[in-house]
Amino acid sequence: MLQFGLRLGERPRQVATTTPRPIALMKRLLGDPRTVVSRATTRDNATNLAPGFLEAIVGRYAGTRFGRQELDGELIEDRPDALWRREVIQEARASVAPRMGRIVVAIDPPASSGKGADVCGLVVAGLGADGHAYVLEDGTMEEVRPAGWGRAAIALYHRHDADCLIAEVNQGGEMVSAVLFGIDGSVLVKPVRAMRGKWLRAEPVAALYEQGRVHHVGAFAKLEDEMCDFGLDGLSSGHLPDRLDALVWVLTALMLNESGELKGRPF
Repeated sequence: MLQFGLRLGERPRQVATTTPRPIALMKRLLGDPRTVVSRATTRDNATNLAPGFLEAIVGRYAGTRFGRQELDGELIEDRPDALWRREVIQEARASVAPRMGRIVVAIDPPASSGKGADVCGLVVAGLGADGHAYVLEDGTMEEVRPAGWGRAAIALYHRHDADCLIAEVNQGGEMVSAVLFGIDGSVLVKPVRAMRGKWLRAEPVAALYEQGRVHHVGAFAKLEDEMCDFGLDGLSSGHLPDRLDALVWVLTALMLNESGELKGRPF
């Protein structure tokens, strides 16, 4: 109906303000070169909002899909063949973690360092008394040298009073353990080696989410983006999913046996 109102004049135009949801019309408009796009976040309008609004609403939804869409104006789409769905992660999200029976840090070290190097995945998770896993922190780093990711991993280990540090050694072999032990010889390091493809390793972990057995304590936007864009090609947005790799390692260590089944009983 707006289009029918633009029949007169030399250059009729219209302005539409809306939350950018991934519907066909929105994607068509955003893809049209004649469309001028302007974005604004809720924080940009802070001076016109009630004093407690930002604290109450932004504090609650910051980093979640809803918050990024409604408060930050992001257009967020899920990959059709992705292993994870955002609504599943959101429904199981926790505001605080229960008392942990066991806490593990997982590190997926890069093969090189410097500009353009792979990301170093660092994820911390714990096993609650309810038998569920709780993701506590995403400490992933970019363009970092071995000494840097080693110190970061050990700092996470001590800050969370972890029981074990899981380190993938496919890329660095014994070097990974040597780096960690060289910084702190008291850390318990368990080397692991990927024998199967990323999809096969991730699939039983995704099943834990579907069963409501994994909870994110807070929001981890970059990690969750990677999860919900991880498909059959083993990539996320065309890149290696280093955050997701670390997540898979830490949840496998806490919840699954070598066959990919839930420890103690099958799925």
